[in-house]
Amino acid sequence: MSAHGQCLCERIQYTVDAPLRDVVNCHCSRCRRSTGHFMAATEARREDVHIEGDSLTWYAPVEGTEYGFCGECGSTLFWRTVRTPEVMSIAAGTLTPPTGLKTIAAIYRNYGSDYHGYDETIPSYGEDSPDSPRV
Repeated sequence: MSAHGQCLCERIQYTVDAPLRDVVNCHCSRCRRSTGHFMAATEARREDVHIEGDSLTWYAPVEGTEYGFCGECGSTLFWRTVRTPEVMSIAAGTLTPPTGLKTIAAIYRNYGSDYHGYDETIPSYGEDSPDSPRV
């Protein structure tokens, strides 16, 4: 299985040569601010994500956590952390459909904005806990 994605201006394109994890929505303040709403992310092993393009920029709002975005158009593309160096989160909206993915959880729900209605059919977690999935 192979998945493809890109930023808005198409200067960054990527391929994932392995199955993707289903989507987790993160409502923490950093994810809300970096995306403008919430991070809807899938995940793959870093070794299976192949990135092409010259405008990928990494921003580290806190030590050990980085958001990857296009330096040209500003599209949020990736998220990675030193806690799980073997994986990279991928902004699900940057994937070319059909993805075959479904949303399986919402995390940091207590931090979501007041205008947002939640899907009550998926599990939600208000805070970070050992039982909650990662973005």
